[in-house]
Amino acid sequence: MPFLKLGLLAALTALLPPASPPATAKDVIVRVATLLSARAVHTATALPSGQVLFAGGMTTGGASLATAELFDPADNTLRAVGSMSEQRVGHTATLLPGGQVLMAGGHDDTSVELFNPATMTFRQVGQLRQARSGHTATLLPDGLVLFTGGVGPNWTFLRSAELFDTRTGRSELVGPMLRPRESHTATLLADGGVLIAGGHSGRRREMEVYASTELFDSRTRRFRAGGKLATARHKHDALRLMDGRVLIIAGADRTDRNHFNTTEIYNPKTGTSASGPAMANQRYKINGTSILLSNGDVLVTSGAQAPEILDARTHTFREVAGSLSDAYRFAAATALPNGDVVIAGGYSDRNENTGGIWRFRRP
Repeated sequence: MPFLKLGLLAALTALLPPASPPATAKDVIVRVATLLSARAVHTATALPSGQVLFAGGMTTGGASLATAELFDPADNTLRAVGSMSEQRVGHTATLLPGGQVLMAGGHDDTSVELFNPATMTFRQVGQLRQARSGHTATLLPDGLVLFTGGVGPNWTFLRSAELFDTRTGRSELVGPMLRPRESHTATLLADGGVLIAGGHSGRRREMEVYASTELFDSRTRRFRAGGKLATARHKHDALRLMDGRVLIIAGADRTDRNHFNTTEIYNPKTGTSASGPAMANQRYKINGTSILLSNGDVLVTSGAQAPEILDARTHTFREVAGSLSDAYRFAAATALPNGDVVIAGGYSDRNENTGGIWRFRRP
C-alpha cells in the first residue's frame, strides 16, 4: 500500500503545472566575465551589434587608462580593441545615431575622438572649448552633443557648457549655466530640453552641494532656473521615466558620509519635485548606472551590493536576486538590445577595483 500511495502521488504531481518561482527569483544578476583591466570611472556603451565597449577609467593605483575592450554578450567574452589617443578618467561616451561612439574629455583634456565599430579603431575628430572631467554629455534631437560643467585644470569648477557638432568637429560655447557644477546629472526631456540637477562646486570645507536645477533650452541655447529638489544631492543618478517625469536617485551630502536611499520625481511641466519611493540600500557615485527597462521598471545597479528594481506598477523598490561582490562606486552599466543589462567595474570602499562583469536577466 505505501508503494501504491507514492506511485499515485507521483502521477498526480506530474499532471500539475510547475511551481511558480518565488518573486525574488523573477529577475537575477550573475557574474559572467572578467575585464581584461580592472577599471573604475570608465564608460560602458552598448553598440548596435549588441557588443559593449568599455573604455578608459583608472586602475586600483589611480593610473589613468587609454585602453578599451569589447564585451560580446553572445558568449560573455572580451577582447582588446586598441587604445584611445588619450588617457581618460571622468570622461563621457555618447552613442551617435550612426553607431559610432563619441569619447570626450577626462582630466585636463579637450580632445574628442570617435570609436568606429566597423574598423574597431579610434580617431580624433575635434576639440572641446574647455578641458573638463566629471561633466555630462547629452545627445540632443538635432544630433548635437551638449557638454555641461565638470572640473577644469587646477580644480576649476565649471559653469561653461558647449555644443559639439559631430559633422564638423567644431564646438561652440553656449549658456553658461547658472552655477558651476560637477557630479550633477543631465537628463534629456521629452520637449528636447535638458534638466540639469544637483551637483556641487568647491572642495572640502568650501564644497556646496545643490538642491537647485536648471533647464537648457535647445532653441535659445540658454539655461534658466528650474525647480528645487527636495534634497540637495550630488554623485546621484537621474533618468527620464516613460511618462516624461525624471527620477532622481540617491547620492550624498557635502560630507560624503551620509549616503541617501531616497528618490524624488521631478515634473518638468510644473517645475516641482515630489518624494519618491525609498530604496533598501544607500547609494552614491552612481551617475549613469541606472537603467530604464522596456516595461517601465527602473534597475538601479551600483553603489550597493544588491541591485534594486523600481516596479512601475507598485511604485516600490525590491532587491534583485544575486548581488555584486561589493558596493562598487563609479561602475558602468548599459542595456543590451535583448533587455539584459551589463554592469562592470568600479571600486570598493577599500579603493580596490573590480574586473567583474555582471549580467542582469529577466526570465
